[in-house]
Formats: sequence, C-alpha cells, structure tokens
Amino acid sequence: MGIEEEPDHGARRLVLVHGREQARQMVEPEHKRLVDIAAEVMADEAAKIGITYTGFCLTGLPHKRLKDDQPWEKRGHRVILSIEPGRLRVGLGAAKLFGVPYGARARMILLYLQTQAVRTGSREVELGRSMRDWLSRMGLSWGGETGKALREQAARIAACSLKFYWEGDNASGFDKGGFVRSGLRFHRASDDGRQTDLWEDRVVLDEVFYETLRKHPVPLREAALRELSDRSTSLDVYIWLAYRLHTLKGPTPVRWAALREQFGTGYAKISAFRRDFLTALGQAVSAYPEARVELADEGVMLYPSRPPVAPRLIAVSGPPTQDGHSAVRRR
Repeated sequence: MGIEEEPDHGARRLVLVHGREQARQMVEPEHKRLVDIAAEVMADEAAKIGITYTGFCLTGLPHKRLKDDQPWEKRGHRVILSIEPGRLRVGLGAAKLFGVPYGARARMILLYLQTQAVRTGSREVELGRSMRDWLSRMGLSWGGETGKALREQAARIAACSLKFYWEGDNASGFDKGGFVRSGLRFHRASDDGRQTDLWEDRVVLDEVFYETLRKHPVPLREAALRELSDRSTSLDVYIWLAYRLHTLKGPTPVRWAALREQFGTGYAKISAFRRDFLTALGQAVSAYPEARVELADEGVMLYPSRPPVAPRLIAVSGPPTQDGHSAVRRR
C-alpha cells in the first residue's frame, strides 16, 4: 500500500518513523492536521474508553439543522434510524417544539451518556462533575457559546423520540423509542454570571435503549473522540470503521454510491460528496492507528484490522454484570 493510497496521506507512518515535528514538515500544509491527530492518539497513555451503540455505527444524526417539525430517517446496513422531533415544557409556559438533534455537539452528548451508562452499569447518568471533566478532556468548554450550543442539543435529545429498526427475526425496533426517559435539562447561569446547578441534574436513559446498548456496545478510544469532537462526519466515519474493520474476514470494497447513502445523502453530486468524505476519512483513519484502509477509484477498500481498543482493556472496563462478565462486550 503506497503512501499516496492512504486516506491519511501517510500521517501515521510518518509520525511513527520520524516523530510529530518532523512529520509535520514532510506533508503538505493541508495535511498537518492529520499528523497532529495521529500523534495525539498514538501518544495517549491513559487509554480511556468511550462507548456507542451498534446502531449508531451504521446510521447517524443529521449533520446540519433541519426544520423544527422535520423528522429524520437514516438507513444503514440492515438498520434504519428514525427520529421524530418532540415538545418540552419550558418553565410554566406552553410546551415548545424542539427539532431533531444534529451536529458534533449532539453526538458528543450521546457518547458521554452511553459511555457512562455502560461504565456504571446504570441507566441513571450524572451530569455534574463527571460530565464537566469529560467535556474538558474532549476539549469542549461548558461555558459561553459552547455551553449554549450544548444546552440546545440536550433539549433536542430530551424531546425527540427515536427508533432503530433492524432487519431480521425479532428485530421490530424499539417499542417507545427515546434517548432519555427524564432529565437532560441544563440550567442557565445565575444573573451574576456564576454557574449554579448547571450540569448537576441526572439523566435517566430510556430503558429499552439502555438494555439494547448494554447488549451491543462498541468500544472507542476516548483520545480519538477528543481529536474529532468538532467534526461530525469524521466522528461518524471513525465510529463506523471501529465497528466494521475488526469484523471483516477479508478485503472488502465499499463503493462511492454506498458511502454516499450512509454518510452523504444531502449531496446532489457524487464529486462534492467524494471531496468532503475523503477529508473526513483522512481524519478518522488518522485517529485510528490500527485501521487498514485504501483508496480506490470505485470507493474504498477495507481490510481486517485490530479494533481501536485492545481486548485486554475492554475486559477490565465497566462493572461486572449479573452473570459475572464485564459490562462491555462486542456484538
């Protein structure tokens, strides 16, 4: 596999051989970010783990804002994600319609909720110090404009209803469908600008979603999530590769049409999608040192690869379940 065929333009290889600073000097200016991503993930010694549900590896939220009354449906391989906007009562006023959650901020909130639920073995998730610490590690400030954006996405997550429909026997979907059953309402700061009980609420995940998540979690590298935390398409591609690559039995081609169906349904022209997807793929592969992916004229070629989280780390993550095993397992 030549460097010119690598989605990350050889960033991982150059960092391994020459180190970060020299590698940055050896690539084009537009590829320096790929070197930085690869270097940060490779240098990560904390080896903290994030968790997502299998369904989010094959589908995803919209990247951009939809009309508030517009539903969202995303088709993946043998699965459909359906999200309906919903209403929440704001104070004592009338219930307000909140649109479907979208973008990188919504994805990061969901990743935190899923990770904590599996890690603690409880569908009740704290939003206090744990979430502040996690956001800080992800490079997200929980004040100012970022905090405002996070509150908006949290309200959308709390209001919407969600269903995953899987192909096959006994796979009719979620009965009631929701990300959360209660909570996830972030308070504003007091009049003097001091943070009061912001993030101090608790969230109770929907029981059906939680039980399904516990049965089918996909481990991710927290360092990779941090490096991609403001890039929604790159996050989706990384999560897809984290699930897909380690299950392959041999080289697997994925054509541009299939890639656009999963990652770029909003693109009218395949050429525009291809340009933007290659950028996202380069960042995702840079954040996944073990990934073996080649570019091809027809799309991309995927090769069996080690998962981003070593099995020995998965085995010790999370509390034991009733059967004595780790709470984190692969599907």
